[in-house]
Amino acid sequence: MSGALRVVHTIARIAEADGGPSRTVTALCAALAREGVAVELLTAAADRVDPGVPVRRVEGVVRGGRAYPRSRSLARLLEERLGGPGPRAVHDHGIWLPSNHAVARAAGRVGAPRIVSPRGMLSEWSLAHRGWKKRVAWRAFQRRDLETVGAVHATSDLEADEIRAAGIAAPVAVVPNGVELPPARPRRRVEPRGTRRFLFLSRIHPKKGLVNLVEAWGAARLEGWELVIAGPDEGGHRAEIERRARALPPGPPVRFRGPILDGEKWDAYGDADVFVLPTLSENFGVVVGEALASGVPVITTRAAPWSALVERGCGWWIEAGVEPLAAALREAAALGDGEREAMGSQGRRLIEERFGWPAVARRMLSVYRWLADRGPEPECLRRG
Repeated sequence: MSGALRVVHTIARIAEADGGPSRTVTALCAALAREGVAVELLTAAADRVDPGVPVRRVEGVVRGGRAYPRSRSLARLLEERLGGPGPRAVHDHGIWLPSNHAVARAAGRVGAPRIVSPRGMLSEWSLAHRGWKKRVAWRAFQRRDLETVGAVHATSDLEADEIRAAGIAAPVAVVPNGVELPPARPRRRVEPRGTRRFLFLSRIHPKKGLVNLVEAWGAARLEGWELVIAGPDEGGHRAEIERRARALPPGPPVRFRGPILDGEKWDAYGDADVFVLPTLSENFGVVVGEALASGVPVITTRAAPWSALVERGCGWWIEAGVEPLAAALREAAALGDGEREAMGSQGRRLIEERFGWPAVARRMLSVYRWLADRGPEPECLRRG
């Protein structure tokens, strides 16, 4: 194995309740392993998630009910795993944490090339959210760590532009997240006078735009439809959304569900007629891809990198805000079932063509090989 490319992935934690990164990082690791890469994952917690590759637990400290890696423990283990002969690289997911700084220092000490995935944390919205803490981290270590990285990974051109806007001049590798294809299942059939469903499925967090969604729902007044809001609560935001939903005038219902586990999510998508993600900031939006893979048309905002919804006729790509969202809800509800199903079929073809995990893993592998001086500069790399 001394000649095999070794890549160590580092992330604070992986858990179903943490949303997209926990699913996409583990899926990327598994897809890379199938391409012959020797992959390991270092994390403080891997709750109810099987990444399909060796996981090495780092001593953690619990803050706010969540485990974070102890920086010294992570650095010590990372240096151990990066030792020995042969090409290697480290891929760190996320920024701002002291543990991310520890990864940068450890990689520098052993001379291992490093790639960092900010995972949307350099967007304008994210920089403003709890901004004072991030300004302190930016001055203390984060800017320097991003300026000395071998490459920064962006999951879309939108995120690449955000990285440049933050003043980072390092090479940017644009590699999308992959999207898992669901198992075959029959679509839910609704009687002509039955109730049809809009579905939101993601973290219940301020950046997801749920305030706008509830207000738009009240304005649209779509008889014969319901809105289902599903996902884990973050920071108590669900209570605010429920309060706003109760304050709406009597009309089509808003129903709340708790977290939906990975084993149940395909049923939730399959029971929806339209998926809605009214986000205010999104570097990729894996739930959009999952809904499309399930054959469901999607409404999302221009804060998510999904212009293909319009280009391929499988959804609505709108400005963030109540009025554009209400208009899109009305337009989607006014279509016939057959028209929405045709849009969903277009969406599934889009995912099959562009976002399969094998192709994504091969593109990322080309970046690792380039970083390890074992391959040419990849086409996905953006400079300047």
